[in-house]
Amino acid sequence: MGEPELLTLAQLKQHKVNLLVFFNIWQRVNRLNMTTLHRNQMSNKLFNVADYRTLAKKKLPKMIFDYLEGGAEDEKGLLYNQQIFDRWRFTPHRLIDVSKRDISCTLFNKIWSAPFAIAPTGLNAIFRPDGDLILARVAAKENIPFILSSAANMTIEDVARQCNGEKWFQLYVVRPELAEQMVKRALASDYTTLVITVDVAVNGYRERDIRNRFCLPLRYCPAVLLDGCFHPSWFLRFLRNGMPQLANFVMTENISLDVQVAVMSRQMDASFNWQGLEKLRALWPHKLLVKGIIRPEDAKKCIELGADGVILSNHGGRQLDGALSPMETLSATVRAMYQPVLIDSGFRRGSDIVKALALGADMVLLGRAVLYGLAATGEQGVSEVIRLLKEDIERTLAHIGSPSIRGLTPDFVHNCW
Repeated sequence: MGEPELLTLAQLKQHKVNLLVFFNIWQRVNRLNMTTLHRNQMSNKLFNVADYRTLAKKKLPKMIFDYLEGGAEDEKGLLYNQQIFDRWRFTPHRLIDVSKRDISCTLFNKIWSAPFAIAPTGLNAIFRPDGDLILARVAAKENIPFILSSAANMTIEDVARQCNGEKWFQLYVVRPELAEQMVKRALASDYTTLVITVDVAVNGYRERDIRNRFCLPLRYCPAVLLDGCFHPSWFLRFLRNGMPQLANFVMTENISLDVQVAVMSRQMDASFNWQGLEKLRALWPHKLLVKGIIRPEDAKKCIELGADGVILSNHGGRQLDGALSPMETLSATVRAMYQPVLIDSGFRRGSDIVKALALGADMVLLGRAVLYGLAATGEQGVSEVIRLLKEDIERTLAHIGSPSIRGLTPDFVHNCW
C-alpha cells in the first residue's frame, strides 16, 4: 500500500485545492453534529471520567485522540495501570460519624481543596488552543496545584502572567545549558515548585503515533484534512489558531516549528544522572520533586540529594510498556522515607485516589482524566471532571467510614493478590 500524498499549505494553493470545499463540508457536518449533540444533551449527562473520554473521542480526529490515549508498544502497561486498582478492596469502618467530610489536604505547608493536582502534559493546544492556560486557570479556581510542562504551548512567562494561582514547573532532562535557562526563567516567574521528570531519557515507542504519522508540525494530507472536516469544532479552532508551538524551545523570533522540534529532540540528555540532579538542586532554592521514580531505593536517594519529595510514575504507560505500576511500590516507598510521596498513572476514579491515599500517598496527579474534559468541552469540561472526582472522593470517604483524608490508613484497604 503506497504512502499517502503529503500536502504542505503551499502545495494546497499550488494544486488549487479550495478550502471553501472543506468549509462547506464542515458546515453540513456541523449542522448534523449540533442536532445530534442537542438530542444527546436532552437524554444524557456526563457522569464520570469515562463519559468525558467517550465525548473527547467523538470530538477529536483519530490522530489527535490516539496521541492523547496511546501508550508504548503493545499498550499492556496502559491497561495494567487501569486494572491494578482492583488489587485493593476497601475494608470499611462502621458506626463512624461521617456527616461532615473533609477532602482537603496539606502539602508543602499549604492547604489544598483536594488531594490531587493537574499533572504536566505537553501539546495541550492540540486539544484546545489555550489548553495550558485553561488548565492553570481552573486549577487556581479550584485551589489545586497545576504543573506546567516544559513541552507546553505557552511560555513559562505567559502562563505566570495570565494566571494568579500557585504554579509548579516541570523540567525534562535536557542539556545542562537549556535546563539552567529554564530553571532561571521559572524562578523569575515565581513558580514555587520544580518537578524534574527523569523517565524520558529517550522517547517511548508509541505505535499509534507512528502509524498515524503523528508529528509536529502536523502533516497536511487528504486523509488528515478529511478527518478534520468530520470533527468540525476541532478543525475550525485549528484553522483559526494555527499550528501549536513548543513555546519554551523557541530561541529566536520567527523560528519554525520544525526547528523547535529538532531543538527539543537534540536537547534531551540521555546521560543525565545523580550528579545532574545535584546540580539542578543547587540551582533551585524552592521545593523540588523528582518525577518518574518506581524503586523505593531511588526515591530514598533523591531525598538524600536534597529533593523535597518524589512522584511515583510509569509515565502513564507511555514510556516503558513492561514497567510496574507505581501503586505496587507505593507502600514500600512510603516506609523508606518521611518526605512527601506523590503518585500518578491511571487514576480515573475518586475511589482509586482514596486507595492511593490510604496506602500513604500525599497527593495524586491527574493527566488524561483532565485532558478528556479539556478535549470534550474545554474549560467547563476540566471543571466538571474535577468536581466529579471531588464528589467521588467525598462519597467514598463516607462509605468507608473516614471523615477526612487525614484519617486514612492502610487498614482501610485489603490487598487481594
